[in-house]
Amino acid sequence: MADARYDRPGSTGSVATARTGEKPRGVLGEVRDAVSTRSALVMVGVLLLQLGFALSYMGAFHAPEPHKVPITLVAPPAVEADLTARLDALPGDPLQVTAVENRARARARLLDRSTDAALVVDPAGRADTLIVASAGGPSASTAAVEILREVARAQDRTLVVRDIRPPAAGDSRGLSSFYLVLSWTIGGYLAASALNMAAGSKKPTLRRTLVRLAAMLPYGFVSGIGGAIIVGPVLDCLPGSFWELVGLGTLVVFASGAVGVALQSVAGTVGLGLTILIFTILGNPSSGGVYPSSLLPPFWSAIGQALPPGAGTTVVRNTVYFDGNATTGGLWILGAWAFGGVVVAILAAALRASRAVREARPAAPVV
Repeated sequence: MADARYDRPGSTGSVATARTGEKPRGVLGEVRDAVSTRSALVMVGVLLLQLGFALSYMGAFHAPEPHKVPITLVAPPAVEADLTARLDALPGDPLQVTAVENRARARARLLDRSTDAALVVDPAGRADTLIVASAGGPSASTAAVEILREVARAQDRTLVVRDIRPPAAGDSRGLSSFYLVLSWTIGGYLAASALNMAAGSKKPTLRRTLVRLAAMLPYGFVSGIGGAIIVGPVLDCLPGSFWELVGLGTLVVFASGAVGVALQSVAGTVGLGLTILIFTILGNPSSGGVYPSSLLPPFWSAIGQALPPGAGTTVVRNTVYFDGNATTGGLWILGAWAFGGVVVAILAAALRASRAVREARPAAPVV
């Protein structure tokens, strides 16, 4: 009879509590049980990355304005200086003009990526020619065309546009290089994260760190082959330069993976967030894949080519469309990130091992 009161309808919770001896936890107790302090901190980190993603992409892309777009000018000596000064003095500094002696030199500058457009003034007529190579970035070419058409219209002249290096048919918007490098960078740091989360690899020892870094090489090579196949034979986005793209893919993936291994070795889960911050939140909108640096706000314009997505996009685009011109700087940047990732990862593991040895060494007896 003593337990009869617990058998009434609706008293199941009381029976369980009475039998187990647990105190009722309430809603707050259930929340604490379901959401640990660690998981709450991870959620805060994810929220910050999410807001950073929105801020970075919309900050870079919401209002692109041309600023010092490099333009080459070919004009008769009598008008060259005056026209150069007038174009450089346009409101907002949208153009940066360099005068050259002839059309051949202007075309060469366009193909070696020293300029985004070349204006050739016809002294005998009312129609001038604007030469572009839109494969180097349609946004920059479009901006140059719009600005110089307004200038020509104000002078009662016409402008004929000639595109000497358009993107491939499967790359109509010129974004394939950007998306290819995006896939390589994300794949690299996600592979590094997978290695970090693998069973039995909680503490990256020096040997384990070396194995992880070594594993990124074949992974990068396979990624390079896969990407080159997709943009080449499968989709015909970036035809040609197959083995060059394989090599570039290997380097990009390894750089991304090495940085991922390094940052996660130093900071654990936070390191993955830092990798995402560098490669995706900051690197992608500033890369020049969608808008070139001359159309981006100052912050994104300044950092773009110093980060792997920007360097990789430029190297891929110039390799496929411009015979490898203006790729040396980008290759050095990628190599520096890869080398830096390797050095930081190895140093972090070595210092951790040295500290563990010191802590395990027995203390000297007190005399």
